[in-house]
Amino acid sequence: MKKVSAVTVVACAAALCGGCVVPGSYSTQVSAGVGIAPDAPDCPYGYYDYAPYDCAPYGYYGPDWFVGGAFIGAGPWFRGPSGFYGHVDNRYDPHNGYAGPKPARGERPFAHFHANEARDGRGHVGNAGHDGGGEHNPGAEGRR
Repeated sequence: MKKVSAVTVVACAAALCGGCVVPGSYSTQVSAGVGIAPDAPDCPYGYYDYAPYDCAPYGYYGPDWFVGGAFIGAGPWFRGPSGFYGHVDNRYDPHNGYAGPKPARGERPFAHFHANEARDGRGHVGNAGHDGGGEHNPGAEGRR
């Protein structure tokens, strides 16, 4: 039997690996996307400030959430002023156990809102700077 030298083993290994590594330049593919939010939900009384952004029922949002009859938005579509906290009635929030009906398209605006909490446009509870009792605005119609 012939002895195999170390140089022969290294040469064979290099030859075998040569098929695995091809010299040359390589390019990498990089892609970036810009997330564009879809249109805000079209709900007569606004929508919840968390996914899946279902329509909020009559009485969930108080009048401070409407300007000129239009809902100022919530979640990714919030367009209110910086530092805003508006009143909500969280008894109508599914996170608090609400399982009642959702608003129908074209339903009349609410007239008997009873605030028990204030939230900013991103769902954080805070202080609205005024009492939410007695807030009634028959002109608040929500987004149409």
